[in-house]
Amino acid sequence: MENVRETIMLIDDKMTNLKTGKLALAEKYEVYTALSAKKLFELLGEKMPSLILLDVDMPEMDGYEAIELLKSDPRTADIPVIFLTGKSDADSEIKGLKLGAADYISKPFLPELLRIRVELHLTVTHQRKKLEMQGEELKRFNSNLKGIVEQKTKNVLQLQGAILHTVAHLVDSRDSETGG
Repeated sequence: MENVRETIMLIDDKMTNLKTGKLALAEKYEVYTALSAKKLFELLGEKMPSLILLDVDMPEMDGYEAIELLKSDPRTADIPVIFLTGKSDADSEIKGLKLGAADYISKPFLPELLRIRVELHLTVTHQRKKLEMQGEELKRFNSNLKGIVEQKTKNVLQLQGAILHTVAHLVDSRDSETGG
């Protein structure tokens, strides 16, 4: 079986950050880079990533606007987004998390920290999907079990009716006074 590498999209308006991030992740992941959120949406037309690393401060469309669009589209709503930013104030971080970001990494980022955070969020995503699949499997099993119980209950009720009818017929045929 072929080992399929997961896709990461790294969006930043600074080429240095794109190169550093790609170098840190390319050994383990398929990494696509773009210099703007507009380019991100073009890439999403071609490929769906497992995770998006998104700069907050970019010209044209900032990371906050981009994540709002991502989370409003059913195709991309469940893709984890990690913000990359030079902002260090709590309000910016809170705003990003409220908009649906999975995490926040301050720039300049350490390559090792980036790898660990990406791996952590991909693991969480995989576990969530596995639990959802198990939940669906349990629902199907429960539905099948319910159908079996309903059928068995119906069979028991039919059998009870047949037994009562047979006993009544037997009583009728053995006792001429009651039978009459």
